[in-house]
Amino acid sequence: MTKILIAEDDEHTREALREVLTMEGFQVVAAADGLQAVDFFRVENPDFVCLDVMMPGLNGYEVCKQIRKQDEKVPILFLTAKAEEIDTVLGLELGADDYMTKPFGVKEIIARIRAILRRTATRVSTSVTTKGDQVFTMDDLRIVPDELRAYRGEVEIQLSPRDVKVLRLLFDRRGKVVDRNTLADEVWGVDYFPESRALDQHISQLRKRVEKDPSQPRVIRTVHGAGYRYE
Repeated sequence: MTKILIAEDDEHTREALREVLTMEGFQVVAAADGLQAVDFFRVENPDFVCLDVMMPGLNGYEVCKQIRKQDEKVPILFLTAKAEEIDTVLGLELGADDYMTKPFGVKEIIARIRAILRRTATRVSTSVTTKGDQVFTMDDLRIVPDELRAYRGEVEIQLSPRDVKVLRLLFDRRGKVVDRNTLADEVWGVDYFPESRALDQHISQLRKRVEKDPSQPRVIRTVHGAGYRYE
């Protein structure tokens, strides 16, 4: 039975999620704050984590950091009442798989959880990972996967594992268009939830960090109506 950790300080929301997910056949562990969530994660070893962003003790971002130090692969879904792009982007850069903005429907969150579980359960090795340790260069950017960093001269740019996978995929297919579905399948995993904006947010923010001039990109170029390409 799949075990889900819910971290939510609002009792009504927490208990509603517990009830709905239990009825769907999941085993549920519920934490009322961030500190409790970290403790429960260590003890319970859940298969999936739902994190509210704004919680006492530790907020959802801090909990995500703590979880990622222990487990790089467990799926994490952020639940946030904030719709600002910077909040969702921060969560994704910390290693969350997706996010949902409150309020949301019962069917919506169940569908999102099941979609994330499918793609993480069936994730397979691709050329993105088999070559993942090799240093490579895109334009004037040197990417060092082992360090999760890129360098432009003396300037150091921090990268996430997902950033490296995006860049490696574009590099390996240099000159060819990589469509959105291919990026989703090979970087996020198969069965990417079609209504999620996580991929779009990620590409947008990655471009801002790795391009000299994001308005005239040379590393991640948009091919309108088709996808992205590195020349």
